[in-house]
This record gives sequence, C-alpha cells and structure tokens, in this order.
Amino acid sequence: MIDQNLQAAALQIGSARSTGAIPSVASFFDEPTNSVSYVVADPQTGRAAIIDSVLHYDPAAGRTDTAPAEAIIAHVRAQNLTVEWLLETHVHADHLSAAPFLQRELGGQLAIGRAITRVQDVFGKMFNSGTEFARDGSDFDRLFDDGDRFSIGDLDASVLHVPGHTPADVAFIIGDAAFVGDTLFMPDYGTARADFPGGDVRELYRSIRRLLRLPGETRVFLCHDYKAPGRDTFVWETTIEAQRTGNVHVRDGVDEDAFAAMRTARDATLGTPRLMLPAIQVNMRAGRLPEPEANGKRYLRIPLDAL
Repeated sequence: MIDQNLQAAALQIGSARSTGAIPSVASFFDEPTNSVSYVVADPQTGRAAIIDSVLHYDPAAGRTDTAPAEAIIAHVRAQNLTVEWLLETHVHADHLSAAPFLQRELGGQLAIGRAITRVQDVFGKMFNSGTEFARDGSDFDRLFDDGDRFSIGDLDASVLHVPGHTPADVAFIIGDAAFVGDTLFMPDYGTARADFPGGDVRELYRSIRRLLRLPGETRVFLCHDYKAPGRDTFVWETTIEAQRTGNVHVRDGVDEDAFAAMRTARDATLGTPRLMLPAIQVNMRAGRLPEPEANGKRYLRIPLDAL
C-alpha cells in the first residue's frame, strides 16, 4: 500500500532542494532540559515558525522563568521576522512550553497533532481534573492530521503523524528539513523512550522506519541531545541518510522485534523525567498555566504514587 502522505512529503523535500526554497533554521539549546527550540524562517518573506519552545520551571521554588523564550523573541525581532506558527511536536514531559508567552509577544497560531486528545484523556484522569482540563484539543488553535499541509511564507510544510513516544507525536516537514520531535536522537545516541502512558514501542519503530523513507539528504532537527558516550559536544542536526546507516538503535537491518526488545529493556532502566508531572499538565493545555485561585496564586497538581 502506497503511503501517499509520506510520498507527498518526499516530493516536497525534492522540490524545495531543486528550487532553492530552503528554510533558515536558528537553534536555541536549553542545557538544563537538554531541549532544542527552533525558529524556522522563509528567507524570502521573513515569515517564521517557532517549534518546541521552552519555559523554565524550578520545581523546588515553584518559579517560572521566560529567559529561553526571551532569547527567541530577541532573535525574531533582530531578524525582523513575522511569526505565523507556534508548533509543538508533542506534549513534552521534560520542560514546560513557552508558546502562550510567545504568542502574546509575537502572534501566530498554536498547533499540535490531533491525537493530543488521547493524551488529554489519559492524563486528565491521572490529574483527576474536571472542567479545567479540556479534552478536545480546544486549547490549541489548530490540530493537525497526518498529511496536512500548511505554509510559512512561501515555504511548503507538511505534517506526518509519528506516534510511539506518545500518541500525539508529529514531525513537521518544512522545505527540505524535518523536525522529528522525540522519535530519533543523534545516530550515536539512538531513539526516544516509549514507556510513558499511551506510548508504544512497536508504534515508535514503525514511525521511525516511516521517517527513514524520506530522501537521504533531508536535514533532520532533533528535540534533544544528551551527549552520547565519547562525545563532548551537544549536537542536534543530522540527516536521514546518517540515521539510516548509523543509528545505534534503529539503523537499516534492525528489525521490529530486535528494536522492541532493546527499547523495552532500556526503558525499564530509566527514571521518571524530573519535570514530567508539572510539564504534562501544562503542555497538554497548550502551555497555558492554571488560572489563579481566589488568593491570586496559580497551583499545579501533583498526584502522589501515580507513576
């Protein structure tokens, strides 16, 4: 069966390279969370998208800090860019999203994959939430389906649903670049975990193999880097070809059963991300913090012994 949405994304990448419709990509690495945010811009029109922004959160003090987002704002204004989109590849468990803050400052539509509703349902129950947690995705301006197309200025962009790490993961294909969320890491580090509620190791394998059918020259931008053993620098850009030939977990020749056994065993050794409970409840609401209570303070919910 022909994967028409993947085929369309591959044609888009080929067209971008042949016509020179190549996005400029500015990266913002946040070492405390090992996260990378991106400003992706059309050099011809100055239109831009911000992908996977970070809001700092100190769990000991309950304090938020917009410093990572302010660095993005400074870049956007220095380059005289117009933000059209605030894109989330998935509901992050390791940092809070700064998308609402950036939207207030810079504008743009806030978007994520439509399967966010599955995440909201699972975690809405965990947090014992009532009406304060929407479960229909309505906190976002747009919900993307697999194969959806959009534009950033004159750049063509498309969406691939790549579940496994979470049900809602999507990859954004913009020009010749793929922003793959938490599916792949650098080839020497491997792949993302699949043991969160709603995750599925076999779905992750199939999503990754789908991405690896994109043209080999596709630029691949990652959500995280943790420095593989023996590497002293952080890196977050690679190519599809480098992943096919060199990814230590899922290169060509690694079958689904072998991957599932490796990933399951590896995930069993991993602890819960430090910010998971604060991050999930904020990010599944599009990064929107809870409304202040009668005393003017906002409060997060921390369910005990839930994980």
